[in-house]
Amino acid sequence: MSFVGFRRFTLLLFCCLSFVAGCGYRFAGTAENRITTGQSLWVAFIGNETISPTAQTVIRRALYEECHAMRGLYPAGKESEADLRIRGKLTSYTLKAISYSAIDRVKEYRLLISVDLELLRKGGAAPVWKGTVQAGQDFPASTDLALQHNAEESALQAASSTLARNFLELVEQAY
Repeated sequence: MSFVGFRRFTLLLFCCLSFVAGCGYRFAGTAENRITTGQSLWVAFIGNETISPTAQTVIRRALYEECHAMRGLYPAGKESEADLRIRGKLTSYTLKAISYSAIDRVKEYRLLISVDLELLRKGGAAPVWKGTVQAGQDFPASTDLALQHNAEESALQAASSTLARNFLELVEQAY
């Protein structure tokens, strides 16, 4: 390669890199959106715009549990001491019959939850991540109301754990 060819190649490479850097492109998993082990976490009480009296508590607990299990975060004593803060609002809690028996009785339900969540870092007013996370879980129907209630509560716990895992993945995959 001659000196002129090398110079053109260098100039072309510089222009390409300048264009990529100038358009705001960055790699996923940067320090901005990476959740590191050992940080403290505060999950504020989840607002509830639905008919479920307990869903927001189950979701909050699932966020703490999954953040600890998947990323090694620990609960902060107070919101002001937390390295990371999660705020949210339960916007949808839906039960749908998804299968029926031969005599037209419900055999199975699907629970769907949708939560608007945002993650903030200590000292930051703007969220690191903000969006809607959804999850669902199927559960069997029962003619016994106590069994039906227990099945729905178990489905809510499973859906909340899935929602928390989805939240962590979405935060870390955000561009």
